[in-house]
Amino acid sequence: MRSSSSPGSKQNWRAATAFALVLGTTLLAACGPVPDTSVAPGLDARADVVSGIQRSDAAATLLPASVRDVGALRVGRSIGSPPAGFYLEDNRTAVGLDVDITEAVARKLGLRVEAEEAAFETILPALGSGKYDAGTGNFGVTEERKKTIDFATYIQDGQGFAVRKGDAGGPITDVTQLCGRTVGTSKGTTFEATLNAQVHRCAEIGEPAYQVQVFSESSTLYSALSQHKIDAIMSTINGLRYASTQQPAVELRNEFRRLDVGFALAKGSPLAPALQAAVNELIRDGDYERILNKWGVAASAIPESQVSPAEIH
Repeated sequence: MRSSSSPGSKQNWRAATAFALVLGTTLLAACGPVPDTSVAPGLDARADVVSGIQRSDAAATLLPASVRDVGALRVGRSIGSPPAGFYLEDNRTAVGLDVDITEAVARKLGLRVEAEEAAFETILPALGSGKYDAGTGNFGVTEERKKTIDFATYIQDGQGFAVRKGDAGGPITDVTQLCGRTVGTSKGTTFEATLNAQVHRCAEIGEPAYQVQVFSESSTLYSALSQHKIDAIMSTINGLRYASTQQPAVELRNEFRRLDVGFALAKGSPLAPALQAAVNELIRDGDYERILNKWGVAASAIPESQVSPAEIH
């Protein structure tokens, strides 16, 4: 789900995703060209749905002078896995829902995007130092994060589980169904926090605890599942749904809980109202719907953007 921005990690993600698709549950060494699996059937990652978006004076007037005078939105972004953010076959071009939403919002505000790719777990701490104006990477809104971070929401995603296709068991509706198993997830995420916070529940029902393995890159996470090193994955609902269309060995087992997702901002950032207004104008104009339709996530649409809403329970 999350990746670093080094060229090697980009190449590893592309290779691992392709191998998992072609070889099912067995990961073999490459012996020739691999197919492009970055885009699900029917989706065109190169489709332009943002260049026609016009500046909104009403939204732009809400910009703090520090951003308006520079004329740029400095974004720290985590490029991890489809459909939120990933690389095309050139291993340099970043695309995805987060990329399009960021560009669309910047155009509404009359700004250019200055994006720096960073590891998921490094972005939130960097906001407080002023390194970035905003962060993207499918950041879910939680009460814990709201202690130090503000959000301007743009979609609703959440937490889900996936297993190897054909594995025994039905929908995973409670973490106690994982007792005695090994669960893989991404470093620094709400998934890791949820699993660690609830692992004690297995002992309470007399079952062995589940083991949590944390991965920095989606390539190694999905490879671990295919190689039977882990029994399940906890990740984003949209990401797992997408993976299940690309990798025959992956099966989504449940939408565990929903979370609002938004631009992450330093606590008290004066930029939040401007981002909120820009997203709401995109919703009213129909551009928002076009972006979500491009990435096949229309079911995750929100009716309006909010600033740091209450965590969904």
